[in-house]
Order: sequence, then C-alpha cells, then structure tokens
Amino acid sequence: MAKVILPEAAWDVLLKKLKNVTPEIFDNEGRILNLIAGEWKNPGRGRHYFSSIDGTELGKLPMLSLHEGYQAVKAAAAEYDSWQKVSLDNRKDKVKACLDLLRENSQLLAYLLTWEIGKPYQQSMVSVDRCITGVEWYLENIDSMLAGRKPLGLISNIASWNYPMSVLMHAMLVQALAGNSVIAKTPTDGGLFSLSLACALARRCGIPVSLISGSGGELSDALIHCQEVSALSYVGGKSHGRGIALSLLDTHKRHMLEMEGVNAYGIWDYDNWEELAGQIKKGFEYGKQRCTAYVRWVVQRELFPKFLDTYIPAIKSLKVGNPLLVEEGQTELPKLDIGPLINTAKVEELRGYYGDALGKGAIGLYKGELDESMFTPNQDISAYFAPATLLNVSRGSHLYYNEPFGPLDTILVVDSVDEMIAEMNVSNGNLVSSVATDNKVVAGRMASELRSFKVGINKVRSRGDKEETFGGLGQSWKGCFVGGKYLVYAVTQGPANEKLPGNFPDYTLLP
Repeated sequence: MAKVILPEAAWDVLLKKLKNVTPEIFDNEGRILNLIAGEWKNPGRGRHYFSSIDGTELGKLPMLSLHEGYQAVKAAAAEYDSWQKVSLDNRKDKVKACLDLLRENSQLLAYLLTWEIGKPYQQSMVSVDRCITGVEWYLENIDSMLAGRKPLGLISNIASWNYPMSVLMHAMLVQALAGNSVIAKTPTDGGLFSLSLACALARRCGIPVSLISGSGGELSDALIHCQEVSALSYVGGKSHGRGIALSLLDTHKRHMLEMEGVNAYGIWDYDNWEELAGQIKKGFEYGKQRCTAYVRWVVQRELFPKFLDTYIPAIKSLKVGNPLLVEEGQTELPKLDIGPLINTAKVEELRGYYGDALGKGAIGLYKGELDESMFTPNQDISAYFAPATLLNVSRGSHLYYNEPFGPLDTILVVDSVDEMIAEMNVSNGNLVSSVATDNKVVAGRMASELRSFKVGINKVRSRGDKEETFGGLGQSWKGCFVGGKYLVYAVTQGPANEKLPGNFPDYTLLP
C-alpha cells in the first residue's frame, strides 16, 4: 500500500489553518511578520525557510537588521513600565487565559513543530504539553516566589531551535508572569511558525512578549548589549556562548547561559541490563538533538560483552523515517523514534565526525542504514541520519572532547573506577551524567567526583521542569541557575546583596 503524508498534517492544510487562527501574523502577501511591542509588522529581508522532513519550503524568515533589532528591543523595553504595575493576580489571569488558548491549539502547534524541527509528532505533543503544564505549576506557586521581590525589566531570550515550546515559550511566559516585559529571537533553524502562533495567542491575552527574526551575528549586539536589556537567557553552542560570557564579564547584567558538554553514562559492577536497554533506546528520541542527551558510554572491560548484548539490539530497534508518513487511508501516525535532523548540514557534519574518528583509529561498532519504506518515493532524505556508534575514539578526534548533538555515540572501555571518572569528565563540566552500578560505594564516589550538574544513579537525568533546578558545571553553563523558584529569582531582584546560585567563580552546588 502506498505511503503518503497524513492529509490533516499536510503543510498547505496547516498553513491555511494557521492563517485562520492567527491572521494577524501575516501581511497581505502571506508573508509572516515580526512581533514588536504588540504590533505585527515588517516582513524583513525574507530568507527562504525549508523543512528538513522533505525539503518543503515553509515560508520566509522575516530577517531584521541590527538597527531594526535595536528599535525592537527599545520598543519591548518600553512595555515594562506599565506591565510591572499590573497586579500579580491580573498577570496570573492573563497567563492562564494564554495557556487555555495554547491547549486549544495544541495539535496545530505540535504539527507545526514537526514540520519546522523534524520532531516526531508524539514527541512534539509532549513538548507543547510540558510548556503548558510547566507554566501552570508556576501559576500555582508564583505568589511565594515573588514575596519581597520585584521584576528586573526587559528579559532578552536567544535560544536554540530544538525546544521552541517547552524551553523558550515556557521561559518567556514565566518571565512575563514575574512582571517583566520579554523579547525573543526566533531560532533561525526552526520554530518561526509555532512560536509566532504561541506569541500571537499571548498578545491576545495582553502579555508583553515580542518575537523578532534575524541572524544571530547581526542581532546579538541588540539582544545582549542594548542598555535596555536587563537580563539575558541564552541556550546554544559553547563557541557563541563563551563569547557572550566574556562580553558580560565586567558588567552587572543578569545572565543565564546554557551551553553544551559531553554527557556521559558509566557502567560498572552492574547487572540490570533490561532496565538499561530501555534507557538506551529512549535516549535516542529526537536523534539526541538536545543538550541533555547521553552520547558517551564508558564501560567496565569485563562488562563490555554484556553491554554490547544490550546496546546493539536497542539501537537496531530504532525507527527512523518521515515523521508524518502513513499508509494511504490511515488516520493515525505510527510511533517513530527519530525523524530528520535539523538540516542537511548537520548530517554532513556528523559524517565528517565519523570519518575523522575512523581515520584516527576508532572502530566502527555500528552503522545504521535508512529504510526506504519509511519515506515517500523519491523523497529528499538528505537531512536523515541513521544512528551510528564508534568504539575507542582517540584523543585527537573531534568527538573525544565535543558533543556531536546527534545520534552518533562513542564507547570507551576502562579497567578502573578512576579511569572511568576521568573519561566521563573529558569536557570538564557538563549538564548531566549517570552511572549504572549495583555497588553503593562506587555510586557514592562517582556522584561526588563527576563534573556534572546532575548525576543519575541507575537512571538518566534531564533538564527537568516545574520545581527542579537546572544548571551546569564548567564550560557548560555561565550565570544564574534556573528551574523551580530559581527561574523566577533569576529574572527578579531580591534583598540587597543577594547572591543567587549559579556557575560563578565562587559558586557552590545546591543540595
């Protein structure tokens, strides 16, 4: 039977629905606009915007210049004065009304996310739901968090493309709930339509959010250094993040900079392989395109055969393909583990890393292949990458010290706990690490010596939401920690001489 794109999820169908739900985000020519202090205007210099699913052109990003970026920042900052005077109860009502609208349009948001960033539909729905339920938690708990505190002003957001709803939109709504005006840059690689829909709904509820598009290199100065910006929230790569951190070093501007590190999972003196198999498979969701993905496995030598018996079947069971594909006549999307990566350039980058490691002595332990039955005939599949795994990557390889940000794992075999700790700490600071062990002494030691913000014992760790704090060690984070009450504290001013927890030169970890 022929396979086709699910009719209700076809791009032209979704675009028509989006125009019916939020016509204000488009101009008379059908071009999507920037949202600046409540006005949808300026289609900018249109940049072609394609889906990695099959190369479909989705539209054009409304790219602004640096001068236009400064104007947008100043306009967004001007909204702060009136918004911070709105009572907390009134702000809560507006945010609740926004969440109700987001929930009404959750399916549309999820389909848009799938087209824009390639995330399988079920996973996209989880992202939308986490945004909504996460902000609901703040609505229930915000009163005590804001006791004795006042908002900072304009909060600027620069985020990566992989979590437009559950990270970026979630943060924007909490920042506004705390009394700040908010501006965000649309991630250039994905999120334009989903974020525009979400922000349009927020503006209908009277929430002061602005959303602008442009290249990071061009708009960064306005979004980071403009004097009207009171705080910066950044999620992205460490090369750009380090530059931002250095530029803010001698300023007093509040910042929360989330970057990457090599997240590692160690296996030592362990026997619950069925449990580990489930963690391995689930860890490949969305092609490991997330900052908390485990991409480095460090295994006790005598356990290596059992580890392989667990790992190889798990990775072989992964389903990779077009995330919107169904058999003709079907009305429900099948469950898929991995859709396309964010773009063709990312696939080529991973292939380059793989070849570099092989050329420097690594062993290709597993290399998956794409199944043509998971795509439409003659479909562009240049953005798809079947999972692959390398054994014993050398120190001279790019993958040894760097995160691939994709489904390309590395495995190392060690003979001592000391060696395991060293190999898991190669990036000198990361966001999450885990160890699978039945030995309580080993578990305690590794939990204390791993250079990771979160350490899981026989379980994976994640960014978390609601009451859970999040941050990083070393180069994986700079500035205030967030999550739970600290997400509110990071964008509000408390008592004089208050020292917020964070990755500062003299930071201490939270219990």
